[in-house]
Amino acid sequence: MIRPLFAGLLAAATFVTSPLCQGALGQDDEARVIDGIAAVVNGEVITYSQVRGLSAPRERLLRTQFKGEELEKELKAAREAALQDLIDRQLIVQSFRKEKFELPDYFVEQRVNDIIRDEFGGDRATFIKTLQAQNYSLTEFKKLEKEKIIVAAMRGKNVKPVTMISPTKVNEYYQKHKAEFTAKEQVKLRLIMIPTRAAEGNASAQKAIAEEILGKLADGAPFDRMAQMYSEDATRDSGGDWGWIERKTLAPQLEKVAFALPAGRVSHVIELGPNYYILKVEEKRGGQTPSLAKLRPEIEKKLMQEEQQRQQEIWLAGLREKAYIRKF
Repeated sequence: MIRPLFAGLLAAATFVTSPLCQGALGQDDEARVIDGIAAVVNGEVITYSQVRGLSAPRERLLRTQFKGEELEKELKAAREAALQDLIDRQLIVQSFRKEKFELPDYFVEQRVNDIIRDEFGGDRATFIKTLQAQNYSLTEFKKLEKEKIIVAAMRGKNVKPVTMISPTKVNEYYQKHKAEFTAKEQVKLRLIMIPTRAAEGNASAQKAIAEEILGKLADGAPFDRMAQMYSEDATRDSGGDWGWIERKTLAPQLEKVAFALPAGRVSHVIELGPNYYILKVEEKRGGQTPSLAKLRPEIEKKLMQEEQQRQQEIWLAGLREKAYIRKF
């Protein structure tokens, strides 16, 4: 007789991604090693090849993102995470057996047939060849799929779905993480820089030039044209265009002026160090925080996921505490 644990499970199991689809069964050529024991869980062995098989897709991605010592550090972390996942999976399967649950063979057969239909267009021969190319037998593949169904069922039994988060918790999260929700404040800036030449005794004359430029701008002269004619900043040829900038890009005194200016306005002449500056803010964006009402669904979803993760970790910690686990 089938115990209630598996009522409705077969439909849910179709959402578990096949290793063939993920590429998790394949052996990464750069990661081939002599097989050995990676861990023992209550007398059952986890091998290095199992660890590498699970971490291979992640490792391929890491090799495109990192190099040298940083890559080695990331690869080590990926393999440790894969080993822990395999240990937890083994503990869950052992718990399943201990509670004397049973999984009918037809659950696994239907799962395999679904994979052949969805990922191989119903071509069983191609499916078998793919398994062979990845050095896996059909029996081994079925064992993996069986374990995944068991894990999904046991997780559903021991980690109850969270369907509601209190408004107080949502509000607390919103207040605590407001900065994360706030779009970065930016201004689209143009700049004219005139050296003071104070060391040569020409500061007054140079400031007069800057004030003259400011007067021309007030009379309607195009800022970009004035920058091309007079500015000695590196952006001179592009009309003093600095594009979109965030805070902490400019010196504090210039930043204060730039982010205080309304869009379309030109600053006064600013003396800073060895230069005079004139700024124009063409556009502004960001700096706005969405309302709690708008963010509530997103926050509730995140908090539900965190609560389920917390429940799962408590459950797994209990299994680990009662188990004999040795890593090598």
